[in-house]
Amino acid sequence: MGNALFIAIHDIRHQLRQGATLLWLVVMPPIFFYFIGTVTGGFSSGMSGATATPLIIEAASPGFLQEQIDLRLRENDFAPEWRERIEPDPSGEDKPPVRKLVFAPNLTNKILADEVVTARYDTSASSISRDYETIRIYRSLYTVLADAVAGTAQSGGSLSPEALALLNAGPRIWQLESGPAGNRREIPRGFEQSIPGIMVMFTLLVLLTSGASQLTIERKQGLLRRLASAPISRVELVAGKWGGRMTLALLQVGIALLMGTLVFSMHWGPDLAMVILVLAGWAAFCASAGLLLGSLASSEGQASGLGVLLANVLAALGGCWWPIEITPDWMQFIQKLLPTGWAMDALHKLISFEAGALSAVPHVAALFIAALLVGLLAVNRFRYE
Repeated sequence: MGNALFIAIHDIRHQLRQGATLLWLVVMPPIFFYFIGTVTGGFSSGMSGATATPLIIEAASPGFLQEQIDLRLRENDFAPEWRERIEPDPSGEDKPPVRKLVFAPNLTNKILADEVVTARYDTSASSISRDYETIRIYRSLYTVLADAVAGTAQSGGSLSPEALALLNAGPRIWQLESGPAGNRREIPRGFEQSIPGIMVMFTLLVLLTSGASQLTIERKQGLLRRLASAPISRVELVAGKWGGRMTLALLQVGIALLMGTLVFSMHWGPDLAMVILVLAGWAAFCASAGLLLGSLASSEGQASGLGVLLANVLAALGGCWWPIEITPDWMQFIQKLLPTGWAMDALHKLISFEAGALSAVPHVAALFIAALLVGLLAVNRFRYE
């Protein structure tokens, strides 16, 4: 297979001389890591282990109940900032805070007088997290209401700061402890979602564009026809072309792994060896897919156009752009049918949920089998002109 190795080395050298290939190989991944990671960092806002959600509270003369409300909001992963009044924007545009909770004036006095106290919650958060934030606000305020009732009863009918302090210091008769089942943690978010997702997407994108386009150019220029007259078998030629694309895919994965670790402090979970095996299976599939598209496409433009379209559709449906766990059930079902979905599901199990190396064995098997089948189809459809 010396001829196949020679062709593979020649192909990868030619690819690495292309500015577009180097751009998508080295420059674009960290940019997308940062951009997508920052955007998806809010998907699990307020969930276990997440950073506390900033909250502006407008309350004129709230009284001693301010401390109790503040306590319950912090228990529900909010970071409240109290203000007597939220001043309008100096520019005149009056941009509201991202999250704002407004109480009627004289909060404590009205409650002591058995008067109705109104509260309004405004947020510009996306629909993904708005409902969850509202539930946490309700839970905090109803807990304060229960504290007021219990404190009044314990103090003989008079609510006071001392009664609330005594209530907070006492043990809770009923306690509810909740947590993830097994090793499952929160939904992947931030760089934990973006780095594996962009890595999977870009590997497919580069192989379906640069990898496929190069084959169509060589066919158009007659280079493949010349190789047909050389003492190189068809198997050696196709194996060499596949090897060059496999090397390119492994470079894409390797560079992304290094950048994710060194630049973004990405933690790859306790089963790094299995993560690498999953990525190797994905690289093999992308190499076969690029070879097949290059064999089917009739022009460089067709190969590039189809490559971009297929890569983006498979990335979106496979969970590369956002955590598939936040999507409807039908989208999660579709993910299970796609190679991008197999790769992302395996990476989530290994990195985010720490489900163990064995959990990714079916995904690895599926990726290598798909790479073999697509590769055989590429061999069958390979043509010199």
